Amino acid sequence: MMRPRSFTFSSSTLLSAPILSDHFTSSSLLSVKFEGIERRKKWGCGASMYPLGGREKKSVPEVVVYVPSMRIPAHSDLQRPLRGLIPQDLVDRLACLRNQIVLVAEDTGGSAVTELRRALEEYLSLLIGLTKKEHGLEGLVEFKWKNLESGRQENSVANSWFELLSVIHMIAMLTLSEANTLMIPKDRSGSGIRVVSSDCKRDAVDSLLKASGCLVFCVREILAHLPPDIKKTFSKDFQDGVLEAISIQALGQGTEIQLGFAVESQKASLSVKRRLACEQLIYFSQAYHFLSGLDMSNGHGKKHLCFIKWKFLEAKAAAYYYHGLILDKGTEPACHVSAVCCFLAAGGLLSESKKACLTFCLTAPVTRSPPLWGAMKHLHQKIPEVASRKSQMYGYLLEEEKALQALPDLPDFQLSLAPDDYVLPEIDPAWDRNKWGVHGQPLKEHLKDSEDETGA
Repeated sequence: MMRPRSFTFSSSTLLSAPILSDHFTSSSLLSVKFEGIERRKKWGCGASMYPLGGREKKSVPEVVVYVPSMRIPAHSDLQRPLRGLIPQDLVDRLACLRNQIVLVAEDTGGSAVTELRRALEEYLSLLIGLTKKEHGLEGLVEFKWKNLESGRQENSVANSWFELLSVIHMIAMLTLSEANTLMIPKDRSGSGIRVVSSDCKRDAVDSLLKASGCLVFCVREILAHLPPDIKKTFSKDFQDGVLEAISIQALGQGTEIQLGFAVESQKASLSVKRRLACEQLIYFSQAYHFLSGLDMSNGHGKKHLCFIKWKFLEAKAAAYYYHGLILDKGTEPACHVSAVCCFLAAGGLLSESKKACLTFCLTAPVTRSPPLWGAMKHLHQKIPEVASRKSQMYGYLLEEEKALQALPDLPDFQLSLAPDDYVLPEIDPAWDRNKWGVHGQPLKEHLKDSEDETGA
């Protein structure tokens, strides 16, 4: 598997990095209802009917895996710029698939993940042809994209590499959304007990690795083809560092799920649990490192930072708890003093994480956290219990060995998870010039015709 170059930070510097000041203000929780409708819409290449999934009665959504705001294609004219330069059926297929993506995304609120991803992959195989230098079509079409939630247009760029970037970014966001859905606990038995199956958790980890790989591909393979003047026009979701942060954050959440598996397993050692907690901490430290210094005041930017702070504090609490358990196995008084320092630190961090969770939920757009799950379900009970018991047990040592009352450093580990390699689909055979027969009018004549139409 591919490991991004950005994963070379030392935990010694990252674990002590400041994680945002507590300057967030809580907003009131509003209950908003939208009247759901079914609509039939015809656009370009056919008619489809989709129920507006989730829009009938809009409730406050649960969030386990954080998904930044999703961008979808807005209506763009592909026909006129490409007319006469490539076969008409190829133009029609490009326009048809793009319109289909718009239609399904709008009518389902992005919930039809499988259908959208299939359409996006098919569209990609055609879109790749527009990026090939030999075709000379790279800057002819102005591609427009908008925010799915607000419907506000965010970008309009005449560059096929931008379109490629946007499509793969959308695939990544859909995959993160899929992981979140898998991790939302469900009550299938009617007992009132909501659980997430082990299979769903494993599938969620796979989705997180795939999403991370998509974003790494965007950074390494696509952004390099876009000139600086075009990058300056990007929305804040595409700022330098944001894509990297989301990619690393996905790995951190995959590690969080693995830590949950380890806590539930009788065979997993304390060393394994400590390692996973420390790795999760490093991932979220790296994610914050990429976002620090950026303008994150946009709609989802502030909430994104709140989420990272919440998960950072949870991971740090878990890391110190398991580190304390291992130190406490020592026989020297200094070992027990250090262990108590770890337990007390874990307790304080856990309390801060609860506040950070509430801040995240109340920061717009308002969300709610699911019932405690994984490692945190166990640690919310164990950390306060162990911290209280051990501080009483070794209270006399804390008084005698005041010079030793220093929080020990956490061990440094090489990170285990890496993104899945994302591979573009093969270019569609329709781009084979040998099969075109008639190649259409030369580019100069096409541009001249376009000027005539504009002046008419």
